[in-house]
Amino acid sequence: MDVLTQYAWIVWLVLILAFATIEVFTLEMTFLMLALGSVAGLLSGLFGIPWWAQFIVAALVAVTLILTLRPSLLRMLRRGGDPTRSNIDALIGADGQVVRTVTPAGGQVRLQNGDVWTARLSPITEQADVAVGERVLVTGIDGATAVVVPVERSTGA
Repeated sequence: MDVLTQYAWIVWLVLILAFATIEVFTLEMTFLMLALGSVAGLLSGLFGIPWWAQFIVAALVAVTLILTLRPSLLRMLRRGGDPTRSNIDALIGADGQVVRTVTPAGGQVRLQNGDVWTARLSPITEQADVAVGERVLVTGIDGATAVVVPVERSTGA
């Protein structure tokens, strides 16, 4: 047991490095809190506290940091996120033009970004065919199929 107490600082350094390395790849702040708990364990070991008490100190500090500091750090980290929608989310609400008659079973539309998608009518709209050249609005994506509704024509004066 004397050897364990004597070389515990090496174990703490290895844990600190391992937790910090994992944190760099995950950015979830959990492993950062575990690394800081390990620092507390290392510091308590430098004051001559037995190895089992070092473990308790490290665990208490890590749990306390996870419950108190981690939520605010995550909010700060995510606050600067890019609000721009991308991928499928960016297609919802996009308008397009019918290039092959769209029915409840299928058809094709060219979206505003130039992509041609297989399309079908949304079940929430009247199930009448939408002719070539008419405008549609994407309400959802189902696999590789755009779910669309026809854009109502406004009556101009």
